[in-house]
Amino acid sequence: MSEIEASFEPRHNGYIIGHEDVEKMFFDAWKNNSLHQAWLISGIKGIGKATFAYRLARFLLNLEDDKINNYTSLDVSPDSQTFKQVSNGSHPDFKLLERGYLKTERQKIVKAIKDGSYLNNEELAELKKSSVITVDDVRTVNEFLSKKSADGRWRIVLVDSVDDMNTSSANAILKILEEPPHKTIMLLISHNPARLLPTIRSRCAKLELKPLKEGVVASLLRRYRPNIKEDLIKKTVAMAGGSIGKAIAYVDNDAVQLYEKIYALATSGKNFKTADMLKFCDEVSSTEENYELFKELICKFLSEQARSLNKIEETTQMFDKVTHTFVETESLNIDKRHAIMNIMVAICRIY
Repeated sequence: MSEIEASFEPRHNGYIIGHEDVEKMFFDAWKNNSLHQAWLISGIKGIGKATFAYRLARFLLNLEDDKINNYTSLDVSPDSQTFKQVSNGSHPDFKLLERGYLKTERQKIVKAIKDGSYLNNEELAELKKSSVITVDDVRTVNEFLSKKSADGRWRIVLVDSVDDMNTSSANAILKILEEPPHKTIMLLISHNPARLLPTIRSRCAKLELKPLKEGVVASLLRRYRPNIKEDLIKKTVAMAGGSIGKAIAYVDNDAVQLYEKIYALATSGKNFKTADMLKFCDEVSSTEENYELFKELICKFLSEQARSLNKIEETTQMFDKVTHTFVETESLNIDKRHAIMNIMVAICRIY
């Protein structure tokens, strides 16, 4: 992982733009001594919710009581001890709650430590995690909160994300929200707050992050992927829907190129070349990453066709067919190449 790629990770990233309004809301609440003990940070994926949450956490953990009047923003120097401790997960008053590693994967970590070595970032990224945050995971928060801060300052619990909780863990976190310990701030990240327990939502102050403006996404792309050309930036930004995370993923996975292939093939009509179709299906089904990207981009193509007011009824029916095909392919373990072929041929018949 390069230094630029590492700096994009929320725990390492001290740079954020495009959310000045919600930042001011939080800062003013602190300045007026009216901080809520639980904050629900919501918005679409990839717009900086986790980066923003880490920014709030570092600010609170870095506060010095005798300098309260000196603070004018949430900035914390990357050279500060607080920034470094939060970044490497060693700050005693900061707790991150996220999906844990599967038991077999935890054993790999333990074995590496016993052998006197540690897994690097790339090796850790390859380890599989649980599909949910479990009630046992939440119990580690209770253990963390049972201990007082070493210097009487804030303790921060960051949940990334609360969407990953099952019923048991959601109820367990609700109990903490109902009676949060003194000088504790809970930061809950959610991509889809409407699906949360109403009682969780009602216990939190709301910080809703809006999709980033295209100019902001372009600026961030230039920062995190400085070697890409301007024409690719323009096309990627147009596809990303205000999400810098999605824009970066699109660049790293050649999404613009794949989307252009989808568009060209889908709009070729019934006269598509069989060789082109077979080559496309082979490419898209070659890896799980390609297949998942295809699922996203084909839905994007159909959405754009619907918005263009071109064959709305046919497009709506096709969208339902595509969605059903993806669900059926996964549940019945149907060959992905065959599913892609059926979808693309069906689309070619209506455009």
